[in-house]
Amino acid sequence: MKKIVRILFVCLILMVAISGCGVSHRSPEGVVKSLIKAYDSGKEKKVLKCYGIKGKADDTIQKEIDGTLKYFKAHDAKSIEIVKCDTIKKYDDYALVYVYYELNLGKKKSYPCLSTYFAGKKKGKYYVLPSEDITTEMSKQAASDYASFMDTKVYKDYTKAYEVFIKKNPGYEDKISSKLSS
Repeated sequence: MKKIVRILFVCLILMVAISGCGVSHRSPEGVVKSLIKAYDSGKEKKVLKCYGIKGKADDTIQKEIDGTLKYFKAHDAKSIEIVKCDTIKKYDDYALVYVYYELNLGKKKSYPCLSTYFAGKKKGKYYVLPSEDITTEMSKQAASDYASFMDTKVYKDYTKAYEVFIKKNPGYEDKISSKLSS
């Protein structure tokens, strides 16, 4: 019996060690998924890890993080489902990644969301790039690549789901806007 308990204890230790910080830095998509999940759960420390920030963020990044945390909180989602996450375009040192997810609001209502992020690689790990690291050249290239992305099935599925949600839930965005402005 003691042997079984020891084996279970060792397995538990290994599972905790393997799970790590809950942030995947293996791929651009992995770190973006981790970021969305961290925002949804309100875990600022995990958000910072997605950005590769140890300790405290500078004022600009902190404002971005605070605003996005407030946005997720305003929806008061019961859960989140990541529908699709993939790279729109891979460049030399970074990738432009989209994530299509739905916020489960309860009562069979899901609010569709689509976000894009730049993910860069440092020391073999991917991190989300804060807006202050995004150059004008990167933005111009991303705009062009995003325009092509708008012709994809994923984007069309998102826009259709969004239109259906808005028709079924008029005034929802005004409700969220009022929560964000208070």
